[in-house]
Amino acid sequence: LPHTSGRFNKKRFRKAQCPIVERLTNSLMRTGRNNGKKLMAVRILEHTFEIIHLLTDANPIQVIVDAVVNGGPREDSTRIGSAGVVRRQ
Repeated sequence: LPHTSGRFNKKRFRKAQCPIVERLTNSLMRTGRNNGKKLMAVRILEHTFEIIHLLTDANPIQVIVDAVVNGGPREDSTRIGSAGVVRRQ
């Protein structure tokens, strides 16, 4: 599992270069008592990948990538409007 200690928020859109698995690991560290405990988050993710592999006999990283693709927007949408009125198109 990647543990790059990279700084992906210095520039806009640089977090797109961060590996998906590391972004998932970083998102596990956000709640109160888990702040900053990356090694614990990596260990949780390793156990999760092992469980996914045992249940599905598939590549766990591919399962995560498919979940991210399914969770994304279906088409390109832009915000149209100014002031308080905003609608998607």
